[in-house]
Amino acid sequence: MAATKAHTNGVNGHRGSPEPGLKVARFSNIPPAMDIPVSSGDAEEAVEVDLEDLMDDPTELCTLLENERVAKTYWLTIALAYAKQKKLDLAIDILNRGMASLSRTDDRLSMLSCLCWIILWQCREAPRLKPHDQNDTEVRLKDHFVQAATATLNDASRINPTYPPLFLARGVLYLLRAALLSTKAGFGPRAHAERADMLQQATKCFEDALRSSGGRNIMAIIGKARTLFSLGKYAESYLAYQNALERAPDMYEPDPRIGLGCCLWQLGHKDEAKNAWQRALEVNSGSKVANVLLGLYHLDASSKYHTSDPEFKDHYQKAMTQYNQTAFKMDNRFPLTCATFGNYFLLRKAWPTLEKLSRQAIDYTDVNAIASDGWYLLARRAHYEENVAEATDFYNRADQARGGDERGYLPAKFGAAQLKVVTNDLAGAKFRLEKITSQSKNVEALTLLGILYAEEFFSEQHAAVKEDKTAEMRKAIKLLEEVRMQWKDSKKKLAPDANVLLNLARLYEHEAPEKSLQCLQQVEQMELDQIPDEERPDDAEDEAAEHAILRESLPPQLINNIAAFQFQTERYQQARELFQSALNGCVKIGDKDDEIDTDALVTTISYNLARTYEAEGMLVEARKVYEGLLDRHPSYVDARIRLAYILLRQDSAEAGPKAVKELLDAYPSNLDVRALYGWFLHRSKKRTLNVAEDQEQRHYKHTLQQFDKHDKYALTGMGNIFLQSAREMRRDTDQDKEKRSKQYQRAVEFFDKALQLDPQNAYAAQGLGIAVVEERKDFSGGIQVFSKVKDSIKDASVFMNLGHVFCELKQFTRAIENYEIALSRDRANDPQMLSCLGRVWYLRGKQEKSLSALKTALDYTKSAVEVASDQMHMRFNVAFLQTQIASTIYALPETSRSVVEVEAAMAGLEEAIESLPEIAKAPNPPFPRNDIEQRANMARNTIRKQLERALTSQREYENKNAARLEEARKARDAEKQRREEEKQRVLQEEEERRQKLREERERMMEEDRRLAETKAEEERQRADAELTTDEETGERRKREKKKGGKRKKKGDGSDIETDGSEAERGRKSRGRTSSLTPASGDEAERPKKKKRRKLERKSTKTNSKFKSAEKIVDSDSEVDAAPAEDGKSGSEARDTSPPDVEMADGDDVTQRRRNKPSRVLDDDEEEDDGGVNGTNGANGTGAGESDDE
Repeated sequence: MAATKAHTNGVNGHRGSPEPGLKVARFSNIPPAMDIPVSSGDAEEAVEVDLEDLMDDPTELCTLLENERVAKTYWLTIALAYAKQKKLDLAIDILNRGMASLSRTDDRLSMLSCLCWIILWQCREAPRLKPHDQNDTEVRLKDHFVQAATATLNDASRINPTYPPLFLARGVLYLLRAALLSTKAGFGPRAHAERADMLQQATKCFEDALRSSGGRNIMAIIGKARTLFSLGKYAESYLAYQNALERAPDMYEPDPRIGLGCCLWQLGHKDEAKNAWQRALEVNSGSKVANVLLGLYHLDASSKYHTSDPEFKDHYQKAMTQYNQTAFKMDNRFPLTCATFGNYFLLRKAWPTLEKLSRQAIDYTDVNAIASDGWYLLARRAHYEENVAEATDFYNRADQARGGDERGYLPAKFGAAQLKVVTNDLAGAKFRLEKITSQSKNVEALTLLGILYAEEFFSEQHAAVKEDKTAEMRKAIKLLEEVRMQWKDSKKKLAPDANVLLNLARLYEHEAPEKSLQCLQQVEQMELDQIPDEERPDDAEDEAAEHAILRESLPPQLINNIAAFQFQTERYQQARELFQSALNGCVKIGDKDDEIDTDALVTTISYNLARTYEAEGMLVEARKVYEGLLDRHPSYVDARIRLAYILLRQDSAEAGPKAVKELLDAYPSNLDVRALYGWFLHRSKKRTLNVAEDQEQRHYKHTLQQFDKHDKYALTGMGNIFLQSAREMRRDTDQDKEKRSKQYQRAVEFFDKALQLDPQNAYAAQGLGIAVVEERKDFSGGIQVFSKVKDSIKDASVFMNLGHVFCELKQFTRAIENYEIALSRDRANDPQMLSCLGRVWYLRGKQEKSLSALKTALDYTKSAVEVASDQMHMRFNVAFLQTQIASTIYALPETSRSVVEVEAAMAGLEEAIESLPEIAKAPNPPFPRNDIEQRANMARNTIRKQLERALTSQREYENKNAARLEEARKARDAEKQRREEEKQRVLQEEEERRQKLREERERMMEEDRRLAETKAEEERQRADAELTTDEETGERRKREKKKGGKRKKKGDGSDIETDGSEAERGRKSRGRTSSLTPASGDEAERPKKKKRRKLERKSTKTNSKFKSAEKIVDSDSEVDAAPAEDGKSGSEARDTSPPDVEMADGDDVTQRRRNKPSRVLDDDEEEDDGGVNGTNGANGTGAGESDDE
């Protein structure tokens, strides 16, 4: 049955249209009472049956109908009256008895159709599965009613298979069977094919119904739209629903707007879907479907906001209180409402209510998605209760209800993966999550999978046997970074997750500490944003000061980690401030809750603060902190180690060594203590070529043999000892070279062992690189090793080694870069580093023959001598560079040097000549004395003379060059002066020309003013001549003209004559417009009457007897030629050439007056003529008119 408010033509055979605007509800055609005619007695006798207060047992009523043999209409009306009150079983009984009493097949066909629809109604209300809390075995399920409806349709089809109402019923039945198929037979490929086939059959049935009704059956259109929706053809379904709405705009039960909204939702237009459902609610305020769908819209909108966002609260309240609660009050067994409300009770952990609502959604729905929601709610409840087996089963059912495998329900799949994590089946969890993330980039799945890989990497770091988990670390970083990218999508409105950032910070800790610091700072900002306004300080000077105060309210662990990264990046001031804020935060936590033990946290942060003091050189403050820690925890070994190290730096002679030895005696098995003692021996031991006698080597050997054979520090130290020994060994003979090679091999073995235990040991890797370069001359391999090491340790030795390798490869620029970096890292006064820079600049200058490079080398070498003046080899380097610069200056052409440079080279050479003999007399000269003395003699005897000759020739060259330059300068100045004079002359001529133009212009303007004044004076005199004095009043007035003679009549062949003087008639020149002189003063003052003129086509036809003129002349020529025509007057000339434009009553537009001479008419003449055309005096001149001007 379809309820409409207006047009319902073609709905189930209904013909007619209710009154427009009138709501027609279901069963509105059922009257409140009905009269049943009775055959006995009076012919008008009837029994009235109340159809609103029906009997519980209709047997007596059916007997009456059978006895009276009433028409089928009575049976149908009474059955529908029972159906209206939802007494469907009684309605079916009435229909069955009616069919038994009726003999006509057409009557039985109508009743079978009605019976089928009531059975389908029962199917909608029946449970799909046996209710969980009912033991009644006679509960009729949906399958039962589907079979009954099928049997009824078959009976009807046997009577008349083409009966139109059967098409519609059969289509609805196919829809229902397709909906119930998936949950009954699984959701595999076979079920998909069978379901699609049923939906195609439904489509065919609806099309048959439309064809039989001529396309007017609205229910068939809606049924076809519903079938297309089930097939996933949402765009086509949308068009079908739109077609139904256009044909029946006031239909509201069923409502096409509901279908339109569902199609729009599936197509991604959620706001438009909401508008459609809102309109459906406006049309029918009692629509439970529209209410619950609007509730789902607001629930979906709320999921895009964080729970602390006001928008979340607004949407969630609307969904639950305004819409879902309203729908639940309308029908508390409606499956979609039950499933939606179940989520609310899930959050409140109201398990009994949740169980009831979920079961109702599962049992009574014929939509698989709603059943899936019900199973999912039960799975979540079991998950909360840690019932893993039941939760797994329910998750699988929820997934299978929506298709499972490649399709399925994503939250159910994710819940099953979470259960795998709970049962510690991490491999199974990762497998499920990998499958989810391959289908959908779900944030929750990406986060959990990334954290699982991260935990696998973290657990390996603490394992006894190390495995390479770099691949897992990379996967974790990739997954968690994808989550961070989704946070930036404004459409998703996702809030950052601190757990993701903290895990990323741990993953980046070693390979990318800057990124790790950024993650921690983002977490810090999130924590700061969550602090309420009432807890923020009001007296903060600026934002930085406010943050410093607020940091004390944040977790101290977070601030401590941020400070540790600042320490690693050598930003010690920021690290110190953060450590102090973390300590203040610990104090605040202790003040708030005495039961919280913050001692361990305070101890760790205090130790870190002391380390920061050390790095800043604030050793006194660092000692105070360490001593304070030892007062509270005397057995804190790390603090004692650092305190001993500070004493070594402050007093390396007595207090430092004593403290280190006491520490070793107190903790002989502590590897950190033994490492400090080994470092102390390395700094204080005596050098020896015999490794067996080396004290440091004995200490490390004792550590490896007696305490820990895998001590990484001891292994690296042993490798360094053998490396240094091999570097200093002699290599004169083959036997010496073989011993040296074996020593390098021992060093490589120790470094390799250390790297096996810790692949990240950068110091061992650097030692291995040095051995490879020095022994095998593998410079490329050394560069690769040192380049990787420099990313791990920030030590100057790495850059110095890189400089050595690049220098050997003759890549001097890159060598200089690395040496300078090493020099900037606490080695500004390192003579070795300065010597290396001097050497590489010398090699570069020698290769490029660059004097400036040699000078730079000399500067660095002199700086090294200033730091270590007792080093003879450095003094020799200075002298050697001075002689090299002198030789280079001598070899340069005169154009590439100067007298100043030659004199400076001579001064340096003199210093070399003085220092070389001193170096040769030193106890341990860097080279043989004879070689040094010979170099001094060569500098004294040869290079000095060469420089003297070079200085003389350079002076001569510069003097000559200076004279040539002076001459060139003078010539250039003269040329410049000439050009300037020429420029001034041109400017002066231009100025004179402009002055003449100005004078000429002023003269012309003066002449124009004089002419204007003369003309004005003449005009004034002419005006005075036209005035006369009135004899009566004595006033000045305009002189009146005498009246002239009247015109002769037209056609008499004579000209027009006037009495005016000949002078006045010839006063006006040709080309000027004549003016009419008024007869009196009053008429002169009277305003001229405006004429409105209009262009008109002349109605008279042109006389075709006259030929066109052979020559076209302009207006002036025409006027001049007019008097010369043979015997023709001016008026006759005008008549023979009619004008193009006529005057039309004064409202029309006239032809523009030509600039020609005209005669002056008196006013009396105008009056006598009584209608003289405006063409008079315009197209020609009168006889006797003067043309002198």
